[in-house]
Amino acid sequence: MNKLLTISELSKTLNLTDQKSKKPQNYILRYWEKEFKQIKPKKINNRRYYTPEQVEILKLIKFLLKNKGMTILGVKNMLKGDINKLDEHNSDSLKAEYYKDKFKVKSKSILEKIKRLKNYGKKNSPKS
Repeated sequence: MNKLLTISELSKTLNLTDQKSKKPQNYILRYWEKEFKQIKPKKINNRRYYTPEQVEILKLIKFLLKNKGMTILGVKNMLKGDINKLDEHNSDSLKAEYYKDKFKVKSKSILEKIKRLKNYGKKNSPKS
């Protein structure tokens, strides 16, 4: 199932929100659209909708810009060049590090769900 995300939903997913007001910072995504040709959201009724593939690219862009401190030009070169293909096989690469972080987050989420299920089972089990 390919769920399309609006720009506000994507901003919240990427944690691009104002710290005080908790409003999504959509202007960052609009700027990245101008800078990176890989990001072309579908416009339906003058609203932007992002595909899951575009969401993954945006997650990688955010990781490289915000977490690794790369420049926009550096990220552009990395996305458009063959560096990306060679980079996937190097275990110390930036892309491999991104996937490791992504795996850790998903693993923690699954463990939390398992803990909640275990606790729910203990509360509702009949006492002997």
